[in-house]
This record gives sequence, C-alpha cells and structure tokens, in this order.
Amino acid sequence: MDREFELNQSGWTADGRLQVIAGPCAIEGREIVMQIAEQVVQVCHDLSLPIIFKGSYRKANRSRLDSFSGIGDERALEILAEVGQRFGVATTTDIHSAQEAALAASYVDVLQIPAFLCRQTDLLVAAAETGKVVNVKKGQFLSPEAMRHAVQKIKDSGNHKVWLTERGTMMGYQDLVVDMRGFPVMKQWAPTIADITHSLQQPNQQAGVTGGRPEMIETIGKAAVAAGADGIFVETHPKPSEALSDGANMLPLVKLPGLLSKLKRVHEAVHAE
Repeated sequence: MDREFELNQSGWTADGRLQVIAGPCAIEGREIVMQIAEQVVQVCHDLSLPIIFKGSYRKANRSRLDSFSGIGDERALEILAEVGQRFGVATTTDIHSAQEAALAASYVDVLQIPAFLCRQTDLLVAAAETGKVVNVKKGQFLSPEAMRHAVQKIKDSGNHKVWLTERGTMMGYQDLVVDMRGFPVMKQWAPTIADITHSLQQPNQQAGVTGGRPEMIETIGKAAVAAGADGIFVETHPKPSEALSDGANMLPLVKLPGLLSKLKRVHEAVHAE
C-alpha cells in the first residue's frame, strides 16, 4: 500500500482535520500490534481522519525493575516499520537518549520526546538532526509557556518540523490535571496535540503500577478539542486489563469508533465558519 504522509513547513499533516495518533502503549508482539493497527486504521479511514500509528519500542520509564520494558529494540522497531508499509500510515515511537535517535528514525516517521525528558538538550538536538518530525510532550512539571524553549532548540538545530503534546500537570503526588489554557498558548509555537490517556494517569501508586481514570477519556478529549487541540493522542488495546504496560488508563479498542466520531464533530464545530 502506498503511504500518505504529506508534510507542510511545520511537519503538520492533517490539512485542517483532527489528527489522530493512536496505538498500544508498548509493542508487545507482532500479532497483537497488527490486530490493533488494522482496526485503528480502518476506524480512521471510515471517519476520514488522518492517523499516525504509535507504539513504544522500549519502555524506559518504569516504576519497578520487573515491569515490562520491551521485546527487543530492533524487533519492535521492525514491527512498527511493517505497520507503516502494510497499512500505508505514518508511525511514531518515543526515544530516551540521543544515541537512540538515529536508530528509531530509520524505522518511523515521527520521533516522540517523553515528557520527563523534554528539557534534555542533547536529546532534542539529536532528534532534530534526524530530519524527522519531532513531537515533544510537555513535562508534567512545566508551564505551557516554558515549552517555547523546547521548540526553539529544535528549530535552532535546523528542523522546523516540531509539534507539542499536552499530557497533564502534576497535581500533588498521585494525580494529573490538564490546564485547557495551555492549548492556545502552545499553539503559538507549534501544532499542539492532546494526550487524552496519559493525562488521566494516577502515578506513584504504592504497588508500583500506575493507576488511571479511563472513564474520563471522552471528557478530556472533548474539552481539549474544544479548547483548540489540533489532534489527539490515545492509547488503545483490545483488552486493557491484559496489556503489558499502562493498561489502567488505556481505551478499550471497541470504544475507539464512538470516541473519534464525537471528537471529530467537536473539532468541526470549533472550526466552522
């Protein structure tokens, strides 16, 4: 299948439509990833929404040493590349060190900078130098205004294909909130996406496994799109309770069509003349 991933100057692809970034938290194996990708791509095709398929090839930020971290870097990246070729879609994954940038860039279209690492200059520069789109998640500890510096680091490195993603701000030790004022602020510097699943995490649980509020995904999604988000980032799985990572805040795959249909209508209403 021919791939459709046309970029404008800022690396944006959606052409006025709501951009969707969706997939499982982690690359758990080829069979489950292909199952998820087939359904995610079909849903977005039916709704005429642009889709970028996501999946972490390695989970570096784990609460416990025995938590799932991956199936092997190159094996997972090869699965992501196969999704892109088989379904004709763009793909993205997160990187955690400057040394990972070139490797990941040889397999995917968009490099994601994790929120906890959004101030790491060497990482941002290495990602920028690959020439790929760089999607920087806002740190849970930063104001929206502070993200202009992350954008500038990438642009000063010669890459103007940069996006930002809001994923919530720490509220105490075990909860996150999304400040809707951040979307118009960050959109001054780059297309801005709402991560509507990670922003509902409840981190730092005593058991060492992150909790979540998945029943609030639709609420956060509607509010973020109404506030001006250019796209949404959502992690989804056929059986979140059996997912190897972040199952507590993932959307059941069966609910994806209804969610995206509603968010598309909100987006169209916001942008109606």
